Amino acid sequence: MDDALTAGAVARRLGVAVTTLRTWHQRYGLGPSRHTPGQHRRYTAEDMDRLQVMRRLTAQGVPPAEAAAWAKRMPVPIENGAPADPAWTTAPPTEPSRDGGGHAIGVGRSGATARGLARAAIRLDAPAQRDILEMTIARRGVIRAWDEVIMPVLFGIGERYAATLKYIEVEHLLSRVVTECLSAVPRPPVGANPRILLTAADEEQHTLPLEALAAALAEAGVPSRMLGARVPPEALAGAVERIGPAAVVIWSQTPATSDPAQLSRLVTGPNRPYLVAAAGPGWTNQTLPDDVLLLGGLTEAVEVVTAAATE
Repeated sequence: MDDALTAGAVARRLGVAVTTLRTWHQRYGLGPSRHTPGQHRRYTAEDMDRLQVMRRLTAQGVPPAEAAAWAKRMPVPIENGAPADPAWTTAPPTEPSRDGGGHAIGVGRSGATARGLARAAIRLDAPAQRDILEMTIARRGVIRAWDEVIMPVLFGIGERYAATLKYIEVEHLLSRVVTECLSAVPRPPVGANPRILLTAADEEQHTLPLEALAAALAEAGVPSRMLGARVPPEALAGAVERIGPAAVVIWSQTPATSDPAQLSRLVTGPNRPYLVAAAGPGWTNQTLPDDVLLLGGLTEAVEVVTAAATE
């Protein structure tokens, strides 16, 4: 019986995208070895074992090229059913060497995965960033990936910019890759009616936290709509009137975009949602209108918004 697997089957088992498998094949030589004339190549059990090593090490923050080198050291069993030499399971150092030249991004005690993402970010290595993020989201879920890996690296880049006025390009590329990976989180069925509306405040350009919230809600089975950046109060009011959402979450990154009047308009209007919530460091409890909830972290936001969706 032929137990070789297609790329799609391998991707599902590993929890990665087929495009990631293609990248590992093209860049690092970890491709399918079973070939039948006239058919696509397929992955054997030995191929799968190597890919599992690759996935585990990159998820721990080991750079993809180094992880691939370790994976390819795994010997093929001498015969069917014979166990492989256990030497391949010896993990590489948990503290891979830092990039030189004073360009390291500090991530505190956030762990090897965050350090691996930071190294990939400083190298502007988008495929490596994507590999790490896809695996981390698949393994830990959106909330933990955001709290434990993505945010520490973004904060680290921000600190480096404050100290050097450099690395804007690093932040832009990482943000783009984060957006792509969050967007790839499977959404609820098309027939599900989104009762949640996510939007940035007027003139607010930061939307990455809202994208994380949308992905975490989707992971919890809750569909949502996101309007994006710089949404004028008139446009938001029009959207609320047309779709009648149960909850509206407005993100503000800075005090400059946190005009409470845009919240007051929602809670006093004729189509008031069940929940109007403010999110982001731009808002403070002291300036929020009555009946507007200030959300804390991503975990709280998912819990509160999910509860509102069922009302």
